[in-house]
Amino acid sequence: MKNGSVYLETTVVSYYTARPSRDIVQLAHQEITRRWWQLAHRRFDLFISELVIEEASAGDSNAAKHRLEVISRFPMLQLNEAVEGLTVAYMNGLNLPAKYARDAAHVAVAAIHGMDYLVTWNCTHIANGEIIRKIMRINEQLGYATPIICTPEELMPAK
Repeated sequence: MKNGSVYLETTVVSYYTARPSRDIVQLAHQEITRRWWQLAHRRFDLFISELVIEEASAGDSNAAKHRLEVISRFPMLQLNEAVEGLTVAYMNGLNLPAKYARDAAHVAVAAIHGMDYLVTWNCTHIANGEIIRKIMRINEQLGYATPIICTPEELMPAK
């Protein structure tokens, strides 16, 4: 039996497929992501959404092709009216500028589809303690469960 469902936000895919960074922190995140990725397939049911496909398709065509290849077998969670409505609630409740609507939408997809986890390296607008607390309040008011929002490092198996 697997340990739950995981929604993969695009930053995880990007760190997994990227060439090694010269930035030491980013390089560490890439290595952690690669280690987590190797284990995640056996431990969790992994999901993406059209948002992930759109974001992974952007940028350098060779890099985009590689990102799309590694996520091609994952089931896709649908964007629907409930996701749109919850995204609007997050944007209003979090006071995020419009350019960060996709960040809110990733969380909405995971919540609407009942994911156990949302895994991301976006620690500014998603895996951020203050943001998570506000998301939890919004979800509680609207009757949705909040997935555990964490980085790949936080979802590594205990030793």
